[in-house]
Amino acid sequence: MANDEEPSNAIQLASSANGRVSGKSWKLAKSATIRSQSSAGHKTRWQVRMEKTTRNQAIKKLQTELKEEKQAEKQRRREITLERKTAAEQRRRLQEDQAKMGTRKAARLRRKAGRTKKING
Repeated sequence: MANDEEPSNAIQLASSANGRVSGKSWKLAKSATIRSQSSAGHKTRWQVRMEKTTRNQAIKKLQTELKEEKQAEKQRRREITLERKTAAEQRRRLQEDQAKMGTRKAARLRRKAGRTKKING
């Protein structure tokens, strides 16, 4: 039978696009994209880029930790000086109060002894 036999002029199918030829002469064969004008980041390998980013992240984390430590030290010193100032102010206030109480007590003793301003002038 003629139907079972393959005609000899039949075109063989190619297994990939490499074997195919377009019937349109104006169409160019597609090829991989050439990244000649792309950034340097696209040209490096993924693993190299990831190592660089992890290294940068570690550096940034260390910088922020150092900055936070420095800020905490500054805040601690500020609190210490503030506590010293308040303690000094309180001591000064207490001394003034003691001086007032001392003058009042002395005035009471003078009055008791009968030596007032009127008598002593």
